[in-house]
Amino acid sequence: MASFPPRVNEKEIVRSRTIGELLAPAAPFDKKCGRENWTVAFAPDGSYFAWSQGHRTVKLVPWSQCLKNFLLHGTKNITNSSSLRLSRQNSDGGQKNKPREHIIDCGDIVWSLAFGSSVPEKQSRCVNIEWHRFRFGQDQLLLATGLNNGRIKIWDVYTGKLLLNLVDHTEVVRDLTFAPDGSLILVSASRDKTLRVWDLKDDGNMMKVLRGHQNWVYSCAFSPDSSMLCSVGASKAVFLWNMDKYTMIRKLEGHHHDVVACDFSPDGALLATASYDTRVYIWDPHTGAILMEFGHLFPPPTPIFAGGANDRWVRSVSFSHDGLHIASLADDKMVRFWRIDEDYPVQVAPLSNGLCCAFSTDGSVLAAGTHDGSVYFWATPRQVPSLQHLCRMSIRRVMPTQEVQELPVPSKILEFLSYRV
Repeated sequence: MASFPPRVNEKEIVRSRTIGELLAPAAPFDKKCGRENWTVAFAPDGSYFAWSQGHRTVKLVPWSQCLKNFLLHGTKNITNSSSLRLSRQNSDGGQKNKPREHIIDCGDIVWSLAFGSSVPEKQSRCVNIEWHRFRFGQDQLLLATGLNNGRIKIWDVYTGKLLLNLVDHTEVVRDLTFAPDGSLILVSASRDKTLRVWDLKDDGNMMKVLRGHQNWVYSCAFSPDSSMLCSVGASKAVFLWNMDKYTMIRKLEGHHHDVVACDFSPDGALLATASYDTRVYIWDPHTGAILMEFGHLFPPPTPIFAGGANDRWVRSVSFSHDGLHIASLADDKMVRFWRIDEDYPVQVAPLSNGLCCAFSTDGSVLAAGTHDGSVYFWATPRQVPSLQHLCRMSIRRVMPTQEVQELPVPSKILEFLSYRV
């Protein structure tokens, strides 16, 4: 069994450059269970980085300062245990205080976290925010943490203050995602087989329960325009939901094992899913078609072998913001960087016991979390996108596949716009 196709020489694949490490402190008699770093996250504006150090603790660090520390002191950085209070940033557009790192005790094992902003991301539709219980400015930045006891805690990133305690799930909250449109709509995925939709601008009111999964729900992700949600889970499940009507659009079928991670491309035209079946699939979410397959074991395993313990479980997948690159993390102690038009990795990095990964907001760095609560950072493949690709992304942000196929243009252009070449 090999990690790459026979025609690919592993020695010729570029090794990623290490940027830095954030190593979790460990006491001599510290339990190994509960230290896992299940989620790493960058704030939408790139101001903060957050991760779970294990044992109830989440660390928030200013991302720009973190990069400077790597340059000044080398790649390794043992995170200290002293809690520093964050300076509240003014919301009037004036001079902001310098943000500081902060340690949050969540009260239980942290399985998931996500940043939410009241400022819409560039490619998303804008909505007005009207707070009820809380009267904050329009630059509000929140951190949601999903816990082992089924609770979700919402924190003010600038002050470290606990704002809301959402209680409704009956099992582990495995993943969290905010709508990118600035509405502060939060979706949670749980082992209780449900997804729940929360309206944080309405005092954390639970708006809807999405049912359909027959087993644990591992992960969920919003499309860039916030109109669609993907949820993945055990028993090969990949579901797409209409978030305007809160109805299921379709179930995507193709994986042979539990599906544990998902992510949309920046233009919303592609959906990546990662599974224990050793594969990452790239789908057209508008048609349900599989466009690409990124294998982590060769020759490709049979469905029976892929559905069992195959030593190549893919743990995480993430789309870069350039829309050209994807990162995946598997149990073979390797992080892979892929181009959407190549079926083999263009860059790799070594990582033992990896669990999750995420690109920085500008796409220049990949962060990966491990079983011991640490985080490792690598420089990502960089390339100037072609004018054709930039045009394709601009079109696909506003036009689904069905509308693209009706355009009066040559078939080759249609194939390119549909990511079929």
